[in-house]
Amino acid sequence: AGFAARFKQEARSAGGLSHPNIVSVYDYGTDGADGEQYIVMELVEGRDLSTILHERGALSTEDAVRVAIGVASALEVAHRKGIVHRDVKPGNILITDAGDVKVTDFGIARAVSEASMTVTGTTLGSVHYFSPEQARGDEVTGASDVYGLGIVLYEMLTGETPFKADTQSAAAVALKRLSEDAPRPSAIGYALPPGLESILMRALARDPAERFPDAGAFAEALRVWRRNPDAAAPLAAG
Repeated sequence: AGFAARFKQEARSAGGLSHPNIVSVYDYGTDGADGEQYIVMELVEGRDLSTILHERGALSTEDAVRVAIGVASALEVAHRKGIVHRDVKPGNILITDAGDVKVTDFGIARAVSEASMTVTGTTLGSVHYFSPEQARGDEVTGASDVYGLGIVLYEMLTGETPFKADTQSAAAVALKRLSEDAPRPSAIGYALPPGLESILMRALARDPAERFPDAGAFAEALRVWRRNPDAAAPLAAG
């Protein structure tokens, strides 16, 4: 019953989001004698970013920045309405056949997590994109989404996520980001433009207060860098 109520509340909230970079929610309700919950969403013709990264390893700098700006723009709209995504990862980012960026599953992660319906496979898939505060079990805010998008951008640029553990267990991967900063891509063999790397590392600050104040500021920093790569370093420093 608790999950049903939370699912309905989150579906209603997601249904109030309208933006070109957000998968639209059209309807929700219950079905059949068992009262199974359903949600009706926009059909997106395309593939998720996880599949694309699995095939290609990494994206071009131009494509990675374009996708990150699209996701950040979607998150900005949600954050203004008090909705935190909580599960920003490549599997929840869709790329249409026309190349448009669409973010899906707003709020549903919260319904699942608050009902304690954590599935091992789901946790292991998402834990690579958790913020430090999520790993600690602290309050999750828009800054957590900024961090998650930072890890997605890192992966798009390098082909790998910044935190790994010898066992690759969910707990080991999550705990690593509590005691370590993400390695700079340039320090592990990836030659990123300095301004872009500075933006990326600010999004991945362990302290939420040291990240971009919101997803809109993250998007704007990326737009400034794209227009003039030499102008982004001061902005990235905040």
